[in-house]
Amino acid sequence: MTLEEQLAAIKRGAGDVFPEEELVEKLKRSLAEKRPLRVKLGVDPTATDLHLGHMVPLLKLKTFQDLGHQAVLIIGDYTAMLGDPSGRNKARPQLTHEQVMANCRTYEEQAFKILDRSRTEVVFNGSWFSKMEFTDVIALLSRMTLARMLEREDFANRYKNEVPIGLHELVYPLMQGYDSAMIRADVELGGMDQKFNILVGRDIQREIGQEPQVGICVPILLGTDGVEKMSKSLGNYIGIQDSPAQMYGKTMSIPDELMDMYFELLTEVPGSELEEIRTGLAAGTLHPRDVKRRLAREIVGRFHGPQAAREAEKEFDLVFVKGELPEDMPELAIGSESIWIVELLRLAGFAASNGEARRLIQGGGVRIDGEQVDDADLDWVPKDGAVLQVGKRRFIKVVLK
Repeated sequence: MTLEEQLAAIKRGAGDVFPEEELVEKLKRSLAEKRPLRVKLGVDPTATDLHLGHMVPLLKLKTFQDLGHQAVLIIGDYTAMLGDPSGRNKARPQLTHEQVMANCRTYEEQAFKILDRSRTEVVFNGSWFSKMEFTDVIALLSRMTLARMLEREDFANRYKNEVPIGLHELVYPLMQGYDSAMIRADVELGGMDQKFNILVGRDIQREIGQEPQVGICVPILLGTDGVEKMSKSLGNYIGIQDSPAQMYGKTMSIPDELMDMYFELLTEVPGSELEEIRTGLAAGTLHPRDVKRRLAREIVGRFHGPQAAREAEKEFDLVFVKGELPEDMPELAIGSESIWIVELLRLAGFAASNGEARRLIQGGGVRIDGEQVDDADLDWVPKDGAVLQVGKRRFIKVVLK
């Protein structure tokens, strides 16, 4: 690709490129010298399941990879033990190294749904932090002042409101910046909340004689509610491990005003087509429902393949357009004796606790064979083939042992 074509691909959906003129110079040099840029993305495996919000910077890393540059995925097995304080109003719970490494296995598996494993350099930052002596830690800490650290909005707000800030949290940006120096990053990717950390990396690189990295921050993806950022704890997420039908259905539930963001950040639909979609929606020549169906097919197809996308759309139409049940439902085998409805929801995997199960029932989201369950104290007598439904998209068939 030419310089202009590379820039257009890189800047698509990028919220901030800093400094952009340095990126242009790096790309010019890369083309002239036929030397790929080293593009870094650091990820902290603090949980096992990823959602589409986690995919946005990974997709930007794939863009660089597709352009022929070297993707460097840093697995933060040591930074994850501290927890990134970016955008937080309180300290994250600390994890053990064993917990982090357990999360790594599923994290990598999901990340390589996007990245080409054979062309990705994977590095654990414990490979250098585990070898540091205390004098090395002091030397790293000496590169930052408390005044500079408190320039961060999240730290400044916590300090002003007398919310405790752990000293270990102050170390995090330095660790992330040190990662950049250790792998000699030309470019670092991250969410919009990572700008401070990326700038620290530039400072450290400059101090030790390296050419500073360019930072590229991508927008924080809003969840299916259209209000809060995508989060599993808020329940407004679309999971990478969701089935094609779940992924399709959840995408169809997003507010219309989110479609443009999802198209730009999560799909490979060309920019010229996106402009036509925007124009058609504004003029009323395109129906939002049809555009959203295209979006759902694009997203499911990207993570599960085109055939899975077609089948998910067919199932969606059966359930939500024609009012029929899904053709392929998971089954739950139980005995014939009566069972507390709350326990049934937990056994089905629809609720992680009794409290969550009660809230689902109280919210009117639980049905058995189409009939709403209103009583959280119900002792239900199982019926072979009965369909338990939670919300609009979760079904399970009860079979008697």
